[in-house]
Amino acid sequence: MSLQKPAASAAATETQLITRAQRGDEEAFAALFEAHKRRVYSLCLRMLGNPTEAEDLTQEAFLQLFRKIATFRGESAFSTWLHRLAVNVVLMHLRKKGLNQISLDETENSQGEPIKRDYGDDDRRLVGSIDRIGLNRAISELPPGYRTVFILHDVEGYEHNEIAEIMNCSIGNSKSQLHKARLKLREWFQQHQIQFGRSSPARVAREPKEGE
Repeated sequence: MSLQKPAASAAATETQLITRAQRGDEEAFAALFEAHKRRVYSLCLRMLGNPTEAEDLTQEAFLQLFRKIATFRGESAFSTWLHRLAVNVVLMHLRKKGLNQISLDETENSQGEPIKRDYGDDDRRLVGSIDRIGLNRAISELPPGYRTVFILHDVEGYEHNEIAEIMNCSIGNSKSQLHKARLKLREWFQQHQIQFGRSSPARVAREPKEGE
């Protein structure tokens, strides 16, 4: 029982901060900002690849939070809700810059062929097995839609149901975007002949087993 008390206490504390912030308590909002700013900045930086833009859009995301926190009803985790705000801010920024956005409403099977979307443990975390600098460069060259889902799932650790909520898409489309992002990353590494760590390119690029 004692192991559960700190987590429960932390959850209660955040719930109290949210309630106070919804009532206009600036100190409570500042505390929420301090608790979440690093992860929001990290998300923005990975999506944008530009520290200055990431800093600006982190500030914009929290401005949006300040304006909209009264609408938070606790139907999802606060961090998930906040990250949805941040992702929307970044995607809007990318649209204004004129970058092509991969639709998350595309059909899951445009070629009429079954898509095997998920991978085994050896393949699901490219982050840990590929040169970090090369990986960051490869991620930066993904189309924004693919990049966002890959970062949320393989870097930030969100599940597909959470990504679907953040991205306002279906779980199936989240899985499809992740599958395509991983294919593009493997193609990128093959083209650039980037050296992998312990896992060889063939191992990382293997097709998923049936049911994975």
